[in-house]
Amino acid sequence: MLNSLPKIVTKSKKRLGRGHGSGRVKTSGRGTKGQKARENIKLTFAGSSLQASWLKRLPLMRGKGKNKSFREKPTIVNVKYLNTLKPNTEITLESLKKAGIISDSVTKAKILGDGPLSVALTVKLPCSKGALKKIEKAGGKVLLSTPPLPQTPVLKPKKVAPATPKSKK
Repeated sequence: MLNSLPKIVTKSKKRLGRGHGSGRVKTSGRGTKGQKARENIKLTFAGSSLQASWLKRLPLMRGKGKNKSFREKPTIVNVKYLNTLKPNTEITLESLKKAGIISDSVTKAKILGDGPLSVALTVKLPCSKGALKKIEKAGGKVLLSTPPLPQTPVLKPKKVAPATPKSKK
């Protein structure tokens, strides 16, 4: 019984350039004229501009490790998740992985100060200032925190004496 079969509704790919019987008459669904109306088009085709113009639009990524967006960012662990650990536990990447707080594939982690902390812990990971205060308030200690950024000295411009006007003769 063909009428009892389930209906499968899938839209087929638009087939271009298959003659008048295909239902796409005259220009075969390709618009009018131009290189894109022809049969073979390069992937890099961008009209009358240079063929490699798409390459020139990509962002510059010169040098090794210059692009910050590709650097690995640390996984954030908030202080509230550390309450499940036993008191006086050393917090390292391995201990967080064993406790199931972070996944096994994580290579960097940083502790942030969101939520309360009621357990005294020894932390050996980078911490934010807020997390540092909460850990010390709970009776724990931090052995490694993020160092402050080095301050670059501000160079003041030298004052130059104004030029004396030339007298007219």
